[in-house]
Amino acid sequence: MPSKTSPGGEPSRPIRSWVRSSPGTHVWLAVIAITSLVIALSPAGLEAYLLHRNSSNLHQLSHHPVRALLGSAFWIEDPAGILLYAVLFEVLHAPVERWLGTAKWLFTVATAHIAATLISQQVVLAAIHLHDVPRSMAHVVDIGVSYGLAASAGILTYRLARPWRWFYLAGVLAFFLVPLATDRTYTDLGHAISLAIGLACYPLTRGKPVAPEHGSGAH
Repeated sequence: MPSKTSPGGEPSRPIRSWVRSSPGTHVWLAVIAITSLVIALSPAGLEAYLLHRNSSNLHQLSHHPVRALLGSAFWIEDPAGILLYAVLFEVLHAPVERWLGTAKWLFTVATAHIAATLISQQVVLAAIHLHDVPRSMAHVVDIGVSYGLAASAGILTYRLARPWRWFYLAGVLAFFLVPLATDRTYTDLGHAISLAIGLACYPLTRGKPVAPEHGSGAH
């Protein structure tokens, strides 16, 4: 008996339909799962080499900028965190990609990843020159997977109808800006920049459907 299908997906295969509706998210997640497995199976020396080689720190950016920016988006420092990242990808990236389309979603997260990395590392460089941090900060492991997540969290604001949009936005702002105000690390700065870029990508959402307001009819 043929499976039931519809223009919007495959109701009889919801998981397959969901994955096919957000291919970029799941390809990205699959690559991170593979690199996490490599890290988990590698001896300590090789693990450190791979993480530093694919970091977007000052040293790597100055010598291998393209590799540093691209590579850092596909590795996480702790392989045990892959399950948490899988949940975050499904909650943040997949809905945004499905809503905006792969091209607009990718533009948003790529712009945030690149801009947040470059700006935050420039802050590190300035801090080194001012002797506020040791020169060894130029070689720290800087893996930027979370910058893209922050951007998706930002642009996802516009998927929600009022008043839920404002509650969500308040929570997201608190989640990313409180650490920036208290800890003031370059990673916290990168998250805040990524969130701002996601919010600034509002023009990409024009013409896209918004979740219906509670109790409201068609408009």
